[in-house]
Amino acid sequence: MFNSKFKIQNLTLKSIPCVILSGGKSSRMGQDKSLLPFGGYSSMIEYQYSRLKPYFKEIYISSKSNKFDFDANIIYDNHEIYSPMIALKSIFEYLENEEKVFIITVDTPLVSLESIETIISNSSNYDATIAKTTSKTHNLCGVFTHSLCTNISQLLTDDIHKINYLLKLSNVNYIIFDYDNEFININEHYEYKNLLSIYKLD
Repeated sequence: MFNSKFKIQNLTLKSIPCVILSGGKSSRMGQDKSLLPFGGYSSMIEYQYSRLKPYFKEIYISSKSNKFDFDANIIYDNHEIYSPMIALKSIFEYLENEEKVFIITVDTPLVSLESIETIISNSSNYDATIAKTTSKTHNLCGVFTHSLCTNISQLLTDDIHKINYLLKLSNVNYIIFDYDNEFININEHYEYKNLLSIYKLD
């Protein structure tokens, strides 16, 4: 069901949990992009969850509701505002005993396990370790540590919700990757069609 590049033995990933962010509004898509079909699964979120689950210590979905037609561990973001910062706060409150968490968005299904392992293996002594390509910094693909909680709370108190503000206040390791398409994410239908084309060619 998965590309062969996902079928690797990996010990580093098993050391921390993974959380897939799936609580966005998908306003530009006009429908919930996490529920779009992908990779032989009825939804992109099931694809992401299924492909990553065997490799991590534990896997969760961050969501405002249980909108899924498969069994999954859900961390509920019950705030009325759609905010990745609030999602991070909810994640660390739920996983209060975890020092590190790998975060990835539902709409980046092409990120390989090799790249994820590279990020995790370079995350020691940093508040966050984030993927970066020549065209973009991928603020929601990386390792986040519990040490960020103080700054997260302060930013939310100041009504600041963008992750780049959190990263500016933090000790961050940016890991450079050459392959932009691996980190492609989708917001509109033409991007979804492009994602499907890339997946079929991969």
